[in-house]
Amino acid sequence: MSDEILVNVTPQETRVAVVENGLLQEVYIERACKRGLVGNIYQGKVSRVLPGMQAAFIDIGLDRTAFLHVSDIQQPEKMALPDDGNGSRKSDVAIESLLHDGQKVMVQVIKDPLGSKGARLTMQISMPSRYLVFMPAMNHIGISQKIEDEDERLRLRTILETGAGDNGGGYIARTAAEGVQEAEILEDMAFLQKLWDSVKQPPQSTKPQETTVLYEDLPLVLRMLRDFPAAQIDKIRIDSREAYQRALEFVSQLIPELSSRMEHYPGARPIFDLYSVEDEIQKALDRTVQLKSGGHLCIDQTEAMTTVDVNTGTFVGHRNLEETIFKTNLEAAQAISRQLKLRNLGGIIIIDFIDMEEDDHKKQVLRALEKGLESDRAKSFICGVSPLGLVEMTRKRTRESLGHILCEPCPVCGGTASVKTSETVCYEIFRELMREARQFDATKFLVLASQEVVDRLLDEESTSVAELEEFIGKPIQLQVETLYTQEQFDVVLM
Repeated sequence: MSDEILVNVTPQETRVAVVENGLLQEVYIERACKRGLVGNIYQGKVSRVLPGMQAAFIDIGLDRTAFLHVSDIQQPEKMALPDDGNGSRKSDVAIESLLHDGQKVMVQVIKDPLGSKGARLTMQISMPSRYLVFMPAMNHIGISQKIEDEDERLRLRTILETGAGDNGGGYIARTAAEGVQEAEILEDMAFLQKLWDSVKQPPQSTKPQETTVLYEDLPLVLRMLRDFPAAQIDKIRIDSREAYQRALEFVSQLIPELSSRMEHYPGARPIFDLYSVEDEIQKALDRTVQLKSGGHLCIDQTEAMTTVDVNTGTFVGHRNLEETIFKTNLEAAQAISRQLKLRNLGGIIIIDFIDMEEDDHKKQVLRALEKGLESDRAKSFICGVSPLGLVEMTRKRTRESLGHILCEPCPVCGGTASVKTSETVCYEIFRELMREARQFDATKFLVLASQEVVDRLLDEESTSVAELEEFIGKPIQLQVETLYTQEQFDVVLM
């Protein structure tokens, strides 16, 4: 598999598109005024310890305090937390015995602020380079699970154990380290040690109460080049000469094999128009995704979870209903795996495939979904089919979804995706007029409302307005307020 990476750079934002076989798979957006925080290391201050949640809120200089759970606190060896078998650790050590209000701590962001939630932090610092991940407070040597050759795993482990020596700290060999010469890996280790030495020394000018950024991760383009497997990259096109030069210098030093694949794109046609990337981004913001067969997906993202509903639409098949359903679900599974990556949907995801009778069909659809997610760099876990026929899964979420980055809740509906009908608003106006007529002595009433509501009051509800005027014994005037939404109205006493 080979991917083409397209980079669009403007002073305000940088966008990176990953295109596979001419089809957009992933989009990354970083805005100058709101850069991602994952990987950044801060000297923070404990603002509040929450014993009931076994967590603490940490001030790192952001609008919202960040969240630190007791399992993410770097503790002395005697307090080391045993693994519970699920990748998380359990402990009887109370957080109030480890942290107190006002305490200064070194923390690293592992999740950007999402929605109303602050950033998620850890005290278990890790610093990545091209081939390695350095963990200063651990003495663990690990090898990427994607490196399957046992001889290569042993070779890398020997190099890391020898190179670590008495310097302290643990290392994990990344997938990119496979087949790399020992000298290059040792050079990476030396670089990480120097970087850590510069980070762990707090700035001399720091005042006791200040929060400080000790280390910031690379900008988006360089981060992508560092983290994306070089073997999968066929070409990298960048439309900014300045960004291209900087990226070229970066890969020349750390990933020289990519230098020949770098290309500055000077074309008059916008780079994201080459593979209809702009159109695909717009489609990724829609609730509905059309399938080639005529079926479609409905994707709804909420605070708690994301739901995906599969519908046959206009697809009727050629043989029988079961075949129609199976083919639609099979196509939907492939489309869903792409949409999850493209929209960067995370957390709990519930997929409502069309009910299938045959167990073999169910297994093939699940396998198609799993296969589509194999190339996903975000970790996912599929639970299988629930008793209600729903597929439950999770996908790791470390940054905002595409929709949350590019959109905001509708000011009219407040994010509910629905508004009251003009008929409903008319009846609310009638009730308000009755209420006002009983409480106040007015000569007449003026109703201010949207064009749609006023039109209905003058047309379908004109009889009701006349009857109400007769009942309250006061005239009712109507006036259009062009700035009012359909749900807004005012009743003014005159």
